[in-house]
Amino acid sequence: MGLGLLLWSGVGPLHGQVQIRLGDAHRATYSEIHEGLRTGTPAADSASRILATASADSLWSIARAMLAGRVDWNAGLVALTRIAELRDRGSVDSARAWGARIQQGSLPAPPATDPADLLPALHAIELEARRPIAGDLGILRDLLPRIPGGEYDLGDAWVFGRLGEGAADSIAARFLQATDPALRIRYLTLLSFSTDSSLIPLLARIYVAPDSFALPLRIGTRASDGLLWIGTRRSLAALLDARARARTRGTYADPRLGHADLDFLAHDSSLVVSRTGRWLTVWLELLGT
Repeated sequence: MGLGLLLWSGVGPLHGQVQIRLGDAHRATYSEIHEGLRTGTPAADSASRILATASADSLWSIARAMLAGRVDWNAGLVALTRIAELRDRGSVDSARAWGARIQQGSLPAPPATDPADLLPALHAIELEARRPIAGDLGILRDLLPRIPGGEYDLGDAWVFGRLGEGAADSIAARFLQATDPALRIRYLTLLSFSTDSSLIPLLARIYVAPDSFALPLRIGTRASDGLLWIGTRRSLAALLDARARARTRGTYADPRLGHADLDFLAHDSSLVVSRTGRWLTVWLELLGT
């Protein structure tokens, strides 16, 4: 595995780069790494403090404390994500140095953790620092030819999700044109990192009928998560409606698609609470019109 490069099929659990949003009055709370962040809880307070930090030096201190086992591993991942958001060019050398040490196996970390999980976040730090120079189109042009071969990582995906310049439209068009289901899954997974509201109708259609796009039924969770990450009242209403239409259509009726004692749709509904801390109907009330 090369520095910052993780061959990734777009299927399975995601590790190493953090999708998190707190305190946005117009979008639902979202977190992949904490269960149900709620205002006033220790986890939410800790994440909020890190996300409000504007000093890269302070954030690197948190990341170093993570490696020493003095702060929670997830807090360190959030700190690295925040460094990427700051586009701090002074952090690029540190990100590269950490990546090189991970490659060499010489970066110490607490037991039961894998320093390689940090590579996508370190890659994102480099990419975000490069965006003002290369421009969003430059970052997108670099990514596009690497997608068919899976030669990109979660750092690429996270940065893609932040791009303007029609990036989401470009990937959506490639998703619709692709004939290989595996490639379609890669494009869909990238789309699930974007907050571009123009994706709402497409993601809703995919959720209702993944099979009509020649996708495995379970991949409907990618569309659901994409609508959650957009997080607006419109996207959450679209997910609620798509869930009802999928139930009427019987898309996920096969009991083998369930998880534990929940059918597919009930399990997907429970993931909303895990990701956002509230049910969709509650978010619709809170976000208003």
